[in-house]
Amino acid sequence: MHATVAYATPSPPSLRRDSNMPTPTDRLLEVLQQQFGHSTFRPHQRGVCESVVAGEDCLLVMPTGGGKSLCYQLPGLVRGRGTLVISPLIALMEDQVAGLRANGIRADRIHSGRSRDEQRATFRQWLNRELDFLLIAPERLRVPGFAERLALDPPGLIAVDEAHCISMWGHDFRPDYRLLGERLPLLRGDGPDTPPIIAMTATATVRVQADILRQLGMTSANAHIRGFVRENLAIEVVECSTSVRPERVARLLLADEARPAIVYALSKREVDALATTLKEDHDLRAAAYHAGMPTDRRNAVQERFLAGELDVIVATVAFGMGVDKADIRTVFHMGLPATVEGYYQEIGRAGRDGLQSRAIVFYSWADRRLHDFLRDRSYPPMSALDAVLREVSDHPVPRDWLMQQVRIERDQAEAALDKLRIHGALAFTQHDEVVRLPDAHGRAWCVQYEKQLAWRMAQLDDIFRFAATSQCRMQELVRYFGDTAVSRPCGVCDVCAPEDCTARSFRRPTDDETQLLERIVGGLAGAGWRSAGRVHKDAVGEHLADRRTFDGLLDGLGRAGIVHTRTSSFDKDGRTITYREICLERGSWAPGGKWLRSIQLDDDAMAPKTKKKRATRSTKAKTAGGRKLAGGAKKTAVADDDLETLTTRADATLVDELKAWRLARARTEGVPAYVVLTNKALLAVAANLPTSEAELLAISGIGPAKVERYGADLLAELQSRS
Repeated sequence: MHATVAYATPSPPSLRRDSNMPTPTDRLLEVLQQQFGHSTFRPHQRGVCESVVAGEDCLLVMPTGGGKSLCYQLPGLVRGRGTLVISPLIALMEDQVAGLRANGIRADRIHSGRSRDEQRATFRQWLNRELDFLLIAPERLRVPGFAERLALDPPGLIAVDEAHCISMWGHDFRPDYRLLGERLPLLRGDGPDTPPIIAMTATATVRVQADILRQLGMTSANAHIRGFVRENLAIEVVECSTSVRPERVARLLLADEARPAIVYALSKREVDALATTLKEDHDLRAAAYHAGMPTDRRNAVQERFLAGELDVIVATVAFGMGVDKADIRTVFHMGLPATVEGYYQEIGRAGRDGLQSRAIVFYSWADRRLHDFLRDRSYPPMSALDAVLREVSDHPVPRDWLMQQVRIERDQAEAALDKLRIHGALAFTQHDEVVRLPDAHGRAWCVQYEKQLAWRMAQLDDIFRFAATSQCRMQELVRYFGDTAVSRPCGVCDVCAPEDCTARSFRRPTDDETQLLERIVGGLAGAGWRSAGRVHKDAVGEHLADRRTFDGLLDGLGRAGIVHTRTSSFDKDGRTITYREICLERGSWAPGGKWLRSIQLDDDAMAPKTKKKRATRSTKAKTAGGRKLAGGAKKTAVADDDLETLTTRADATLVDELKAWRLARARTEGVPAYVVLTNKALLAVAANLPTSEAELLAISGIGPAKVERYGADLLAELQSRS
């Protein structure tokens, strides 16, 4: 049994003062000036602080660098009785405690990075009311008796930082955050001075916002969704192949105004390679940062960057949370992030000092395949979850033994085990054993898992739609998070100000392109909203411009304000199919008119893709002799059979299934089915059953462009029917 400290519970300052004393609301500015050294509030802060001081629950969604921390720190001091802060990351806790102490505020933390004696000493200080702020990790609430001891004297305020972690629809879901919904009623007590809750996050969609309120039981909370417009942040989205990205980033970083900078890459190997290139080949003060490095090395790199000893950090998304460096001029992404939420949080680290900054992302459809692969590792197929569940009974079994029994790859088994725990089918004991829960016998957990998987896929669709938009980038982001305050374009992104871009280059249309632009506008005249695919087919045609060229022309019309674009969707066979709709702005669009002078086309988007030289029959014969194709597999070249031979060799059922797949893709992209695959190429696929992209390339009629666009989906379709 732990000894407890008995003491009378004083009323918060708002109840102790007489009528001649200033009210807590009046004291906000006084404490802001005296304790934090600020003469005024930042935009949107005062209203939140006043609401919290008045005892009202609040949901605060404000972007990184907007000043969320002050919105709990200032009211916490004014209300008194100490503030309990739940925070998910040790680095974030350490940074906030250091900042509070620097302002003369009594703050400490309890987390796994501190010794048991240090944690106990901190907890005694809290119980003795010797701390103004106590920061804890959500996992701490699982420790037996911890929440009960905290509840002996409820705090004056409870702050939940990074609150999106509580929602499985958030981009960084943490299962332990679910404990908050169970523990908060105990921590708040039921007396007249129930402490309010402020839940804070920089990235929460409307759906996530609603889930946060539900999970935390904040049924009457005030929602403050503000500050997402970053007028000093110019966003550029550049479509280019992965091979050219390192050199383009290096060239941009050589400009003094581009540094300090963060470069985000999608893999640890890419981080290491790029950091070495920037440092050794371009003489830049650059260093790598990722989770595969020792903790002390990561900390040293971060400290050097914050101190100005490094100009460039090349990192995975492991870097940035809680890092407060105001003068970051550029945030690069070497590939498209997996979610809009994650992307907005990462670019929000640029320009916190209010000076002009840039966010530049390079992407291509190859990024989609990588994200699909990573998602499949984190969200394994239902068959993998069932394989794990079959080996677990109602009696605990050792985790290591379980992993040996399951006949699937270890990484996939671990991911399946984690998902079964999250969705309530399994639980872990204190001795790292696994036991099946009663809910595992039903299929409710399956439904929930499939919903979450569908949501992750939808998030990827959202970020690719953002990349392809011809509307103001900042407006698109702000609308995504439900901030309705913005009403005008930002004026600085690649859509609003193409002439000011540093990573993208634009040019006037050629004579041939001008004719195509006039055909597109003519096809839209008086037609209202039409699907982009239909306009491409009717007004232009594949014989004049492929879909990629057509989309580039359409983007130029959108940037000039001549056409408007929106995303629509329909459901088919349980899937949501999205497509692009366009309409013509009102006005006079005569051929050869002045409107053509306002159009600028993106060089990257309009440049023809570099095609590999197709193998002749003689070179195919050499390949069949034993030369390795991409992927390392030896492959005999596919014979260029005629239609009759292919029809005889191909399985008729598989041909029908591939035709259905081809039609679905064609409708999604608004193109004729033959643009996806010709009949002969489709029959060759069904006859030869390729198992790799190299084998797809060996089929006549399937070149590098089609493999890049359709290869992964087509191979997955074949594998699912094998």
